[in-house]
Formats: sequence, C-alpha cells, structure tokens
Amino acid sequence: MTVQAVVFDIGNVLIEWNPERFYDRVVGEPRRRALFEAVALHAMNERVDLGSVWEDEVSALAREHPEWAGEINHWHHRWIEMASPEIPQSVRLLRALRAKGVPVFALSNFGRETFAEALRHYPFLTEFDRAFVSGHLRQAKPEPAIYETLERETGVAPAALLFTDDRADNIATAAGRGWGTHLFDGPQAFAERLVAEGLLTAAEAA
Repeated sequence: MTVQAVVFDIGNVLIEWNPERFYDRVVGEPRRRALFEAVALHAMNERVDLGSVWEDEVSALAREHPEWAGEINHWHHRWIEMASPEIPQSVRLLRALRAKGVPVFALSNFGRETFAEALRHYPFLTEFDRAFVSGHLRQAKPEPAIYETLERETGVAPAALLFTDDRADNIATAAGRGWGTHLFDGPQAFAERLVAEGLLTAAEAA
C-alpha cells in the first residue's frame, strides 16, 4: 500500500534527548555514573511520560535521595538542556512533507508538562496534524494501545503509515501492527527513505 501519512517520534528524531550528556557536562562523568546507579531517574521519567506530575515526581525522588537532591532537581529546573538541540534536517523533512500535503503525526513518550515545556522552546512541535503524546493519553510506547489509538483517531490504515523512531522496541510494535517502519539513526537515511517512498524529491529532502 502507498504511504499516506508519516509518523514521527520526537526524542532523538526531531530533538536530541541525552540526559547523560547533560550530567556529564554539569557534574562530570564519574559522578553521573554514580548518580544513575544510585537513583532510578529513567524509571521516574517513565512515570512522568505516563501522566504523573513532573515536578511532584522529581521532588519525591529528591526527598528519597537527599544526598543527590541537587542533581535530581536538575531534571526539572534544567530539563530543556537534556532535550536539546533540535535536529535541523529532521525539522526540514517534517516541513517538506507538510508542504507536499502529506499528513504528519507525532507518536511520542512525553509527559504533559515536559511536552508543554518543549513546545515553548521548539515551535515546530505545533506543526503536526496531530500529536499523540503518552502523558496526555496515559498510554506509552512500546505497548500496543497507543498505536491503536493513533490508528483509530487518524483513520489511516496501518499499511499506509510510515513510522520512524530511534528505538527498536518501539519500531517492532509498529511493524507487528502492519505499519511501515524506519529505525532512525540519522536524518539523512530517513530523507532517503522518504524519497524512495515517493513522498519527497531529492531536492525537497535535502
């Protein structure tokens, strides 16, 4: 089936997401390694992605680990530095698809408040035809429910969707539902895929 709509993940597809790099810069790699071994920061972030209140989760974790409170609180006060910078060629591809009239959707694990924060810094995130955000839906990748929600609410057949994500487990769920998929490892390869699918010309994908 011909691709009718393109679905973008956001983190590490349209904007870089690298908390470890942030902490390496701020506290140094040895202390960062100790922090991430002692404190379940990524597990906390997954709760935020499923709709828990961002500031409450960070504050609770800081109280649980007072010896790391300063570092933990960076996850709230300096979060945008972890979710940066944007990936310019990916943003150009998003806009090129829209200019061609191709529907573009986001399917992303993001908290309610963290997504609002990202919107303030990255206005292009408002340009999707629809954003399916885990914190709002209380559904997250790679579980099938959030994919099913996108299918139902867009009305696009699974085989007519092309989905790009940087995580193999998220891609695997989509492929299992019959979606076209592209494991994102850089914008140039995805640009080439869009050209191969006939969605953009080489000049439009540059």
